[in-house]
Amino acid sequence: MSSSKPIHLYTLATPNGVAASAYLDELKKQYPSFDYDFTKIDISKNTQKEPWFIKLNPNGRIPTIVDHTQGDFSVFETSAILLYLAQHYDKNHVFWFNPETEPKEYSEMLQWLFFAHGGLGPMQGQYHHFNKYAPEKIPYAQKRYLDETKRLYGVLEIRLTGREYLAGAGKGKYSLADIKTFPWVKIHSFASIETLDEWPNLKAWLERCVAREASESGAKVGGFN
Repeated sequence: MSSSKPIHLYTLATPNGVAASAYLDELKKQYPSFDYDFTKIDISKNTQKEPWFIKLNPNGRIPTIVDHTQGDFSVFETSAILLYLAQHYDKNHVFWFNPETEPKEYSEMLQWLFFAHGGLGPMQGQYHHFNKYAPEKIPYAQKRYLDETKRLYGVLEIRLTGREYLAGAGKGKYSLADIKTFPWVKIHSFASIETLDEWPNLKAWLERCVAREASESGAKVGGFN
């Protein structure tokens, strides 16, 4: 697909999709010369399993990006996408940390990015599946994944004590770690967690994240309606 815009995003407004589009919208605001196109992928029709998509992402999942400035190079997995975009399009390290001059902060960001990628997303996602979509109700599975989601919220609560964001010195700065994490916490009610009052630091952090203009606009990219 030819385009004058460097990045083409294939997505749907799931938590993983929103993480990618929210960061892309942050980059658009920060760097006026940057822009991207997107294609909404209808996963209910298994569009992501069609041969043309599998060529871009053998795993058949969204989000996926194609970078036209790099010979139509494709990148899949949300965290890999965020890191790729940072490396190539966030040269001022606005939303990440310089690994050479800020190695500790960069490591912190990676730790929390991977925490969300390997922990929060999969565990909360499994609860969604067993609670909403499984053909039979399995109470053990529902309880296991709900309890684990709540435990992970508690880990975030501990980290956010006295902090505004997950990574960085002092109170931290808004980074890829937050961008990857907040779309999952945002849909806590879908995980049968009606309120975040049990985790006040997490609740305040989420309010800060979703109040950003790019978080709001990014959530509409590839929307369900």
